[in-house]
Amino acid sequence: MAKYNGLINVFKEAGYTSNDVVARLRGILKEKKIGHTGTLDPDAVGVLVCLIGNGTKLSNMLTDHDKEYIACAHIGILTNTGDISGEIINKSNTRVSLDALKNAVKNFTGEYDQIPPMYSAIKVNGKKLYELAREGIEIERKARRVNIKAIRLLSYEGNEDDIKAFTIEVSCSKGTYIRTLCEDIGSFLGTYATMASLVRTRVGNFTIDTAKKLDEIEKVRDDDGVDEIVLSIDNIFKNLDKVNIREESMPKIKNGNFFSKEDILDLTPTDFVDVDEVVKGFDDLACEIKSESGEPAEKKDDFTDGQQIRVYDNNDVFHAVYIYEKKLRRFRADKMFLPG
Repeated sequence: MAKYNGLINVFKEAGYTSNDVVARLRGILKEKKIGHTGTLDPDAVGVLVCLIGNGTKLSNMLTDHDKEYIACAHIGILTNTGDISGEIINKSNTRVSLDALKNAVKNFTGEYDQIPPMYSAIKVNGKKLYELAREGIEIERKARRVNIKAIRLLSYEGNEDDIKAFTIEVSCSKGTYIRTLCEDIGSFLGTYATMASLVRTRVGNFTIDTAKKLDEIEKVRDDDGVDEIVLSIDNIFKNLDKVNIREESMPKIKNGNFFSKEDILDLTPTDFVDVDEVVKGFDDLACEIKSESGEPAEKKDDFTDGQQIRVYDNNDVFHAVYIYEKKLRRFRADKMFLPG
């Protein structure tokens, strides 16, 4: 049974692989069930969201989140890895003006087809591309459509007629390689560009200002404060409506079965009034809403078809995300996060 269930926003430092971070975090927290939500190269730093216990079920969801980066690139050189750690394979003395650079950066706003680098973790026939690259093998890669939602030139080195390096801030979809983006900007300029540094500043709602270094997490552990930095699983779904289930109906939830509106705690007919006119005549002890026929009003569907909701027990413990099926007037399990 996992001691912790949730997410930790880790600041990955240079020199660590993403798997190194997970391995050390397992040792710090004494937990085996830990994963991460998106690889960062060893030289890159920044946000690496790590999943603990039942939080590992969120892996695919967080991998799909948009990300933000700050990257610095050198103009005029090309390496075999796409970053400054690689071997220089080409050079160019082409001069780049500030106006040309601004135009190039602006050109990459929106969707474009990006060819993944050979030095990446993409698998081809069961083998990672970087493993093939280290063997001197290069294979054709299919372009992938990525979305650069925002890109901004932050600074540059050199003079306005001869830019030597530039720093950009990028907000992008999953699967975007910033190394390749830098190379593509260089190509657009008629020269080369190689990424010199990379900082991931955001993954979904996780930002760099709240990320904790591994040494900080270890200190928090020693101070018995880990619970304060482990974000609960349901926080990821805070935009969804919340319901609590009656105690006698909880076996349905624990078994991942369907449930109906009648199983929801404190959900009375007054929550779903569907009458043309409310008949008055209330006393101090009861408040019954009636239809024109004098019978209790029917419940209406306040839930929309396909709507996701957060499901809790009567003690306010999070258990699952369910989806409403309007035609069948029931909720079905979508993602289960049973405690323990």
